[in-house]
Amino acid sequence: MRLIGQVVFLFFSVFAFSQNEQLAQNYYEKGEFEKAVLSYEELISKQPGNSIYYSRLIDCYQQLSQFEKADKIINERIKTTHMAHWFVELGYNFQLQKKSEKATQNYQLAIQKIQENISNVYGVANAFERKVLLDYALQSYELAISLDPKYRFNYQMALIYGQLGKPEMMIEKFLEEMYLNPQNSVMVQNQLTRFMNDDVDTNFNSLLRKSLLLKVQKNQDLFWNQVLSWFFVQQKEYGKAFVQEKAIFKRDPDTFSNIVNLAQLAIDDGEDETAQEILTFVLENTQDLDLQIFAHHYLIQLKIEKAIPASYPKIEQEFDLLLKQYGISPYTLSLQKTQAEFYAFTLGDSEKGKQILNQAMSLPLNKFQMNEAKMELAEILLYEEKFNQALLYFSQIEEEMKNDALGHQASLKAAQTSYFKADFEWALIQLKVLKSASTQLIANDALELFLLVNDNTVADSTQTALKKFSKGDFLLYKNKNREALAIFQQILKEHKGEEIEDETLLRLGQTFEKLKDYNLALNHYQLLIDNHPESIYRDEALFFSAEIYTKFLNQPEKAKPLYEAVLFNHQDSIHFVEARKKFRQLRGDSNL
Repeated sequence: MRLIGQVVFLFFSVFAFSQNEQLAQNYYEKGEFEKAVLSYEELISKQPGNSIYYSRLIDCYQQLSQFEKADKIINERIKTTHMAHWFVELGYNFQLQKKSEKATQNYQLAIQKIQENISNVYGVANAFERKVLLDYALQSYELAISLDPKYRFNYQMALIYGQLGKPEMMIEKFLEEMYLNPQNSVMVQNQLTRFMNDDVDTNFNSLLRKSLLLKVQKNQDLFWNQVLSWFFVQQKEYGKAFVQEKAIFKRDPDTFSNIVNLAQLAIDDGEDETAQEILTFVLENTQDLDLQIFAHHYLIQLKIEKAIPASYPKIEQEFDLLLKQYGISPYTLSLQKTQAEFYAFTLGDSEKGKQILNQAMSLPLNKFQMNEAKMELAEILLYEEKFNQALLYFSQIEEEMKNDALGHQASLKAAQTSYFKADFEWALIQLKVLKSASTQLIANDALELFLLVNDNTVADSTQTALKKFSKGDFLLYKNKNREALAIFQQILKEHKGEEIEDETLLRLGQTFEKLKDYNLALNHYQLLIDNHPESIYRDEALFFSAEIYTKFLNQPEKAKPLYEAVLFNHQDSIHFVEARKKFRQLRGDSNL
């Protein structure tokens, strides 16, 4: 019983102490320093060895201009602990009193303690950094390194150089840290990425590029080719990254997977020409069947996107040859799905497309593959305007793949199907849930469709214009661009000045772009920009216009102010990152 009483007493003592500690911290954080002083003095009386309490108490005294009390405690800590960093605290206390000579004397004493015992560098340099006495912190690290070169503080020094606005020295120290301690590469890359992304008015990216190029030229170690490739990937310059990866592969064939990963990045970012070049290299240098199928699949997709009707028979023949070479099996499902999509959406032969997919679904597919095939089949049923059958398949996929991106994609497709059949009420219910989807791309698409339906339902309860608009979107889905164009032009004529006008101008621009009529696309984007300054689609009109000027019309001088407008007026745009990259390139940041 006595033991239980002791345990209970101890528990409540610890609980009360932790409450006092929290109370002291709250006073300190709120700037109630008189109350914080009383709390920390009480805590120190119970825990005289806690250096954090002393540091807080000293800070409170300094905030209250009670420098003598702070001086007394610091000197007591110097005598009792013999720890060098307290000289930094003492010097700082004099500095606050504008006694610069005494401050400097104590700072030098702290540094002298490193000379006496090199391990003091950790506490002293850290104390200087906390007080933002960065030159003294550097001096401390440099002294320790001069005393014993085994001591390395490249990472800490790099951060200090960054704070001092010395990017060249920061880069040099970060790169040295990566080279000497490869296990810290990710940590260093995270810091470099932060500075690269913050680079708006400085030439940090150019300095980093130049430094890495010089290291590649002067040093044969493949490490620097790898870091340079990483840099180019961050800049989304995949072609230049590929040059480095090829150089690495020639000397180290085990790095082939890096080239495959690079191809995937180029694909994901829509860098078609670069992806095509990389995948052609993959086909020339691998015997791996999975990689060969992956490469062939993407390359034939590219051909379909750029194809004209005269080339369709050749693509049909290529599908037949590929499937004959690799066989009709679960391993070639991606090729079979794309072949089905080609027949249905490009050639307009949906029956042939369904036949291919039904054959694929008879194969021993795993759960994911089966649902992928179902997804493609549902797409074709939607193309055929068999809305209820398509919804049934989308619902099955959603149920079976609940926690997978494919399940989220099926949910979005179900909402789009409801939208296409003008069941706007049900579409809104589905889209409300999808707006918070874990997959960002799906969440963005859901939000855009939600706003389109919701805004135009509020503005027009009869949904007259919205019904026409959804019909136009459905024609675009079916790849009937000319028919869609006529619908959107009719909407613009009959509903001018209504809520739907800005969306219609955007869709007309996008449709003309698909039809490769870039001047008319630009005209409609410009109408949106000029006449709808508050439109949520304005950033897209700016970005798409800039892309046309750079990719198709070779007029980069006209693209630059458009990218800049996205940067400065639409920071929340999904195109912000890409616009920043393109703007920097046009501004010349990538040049040496």
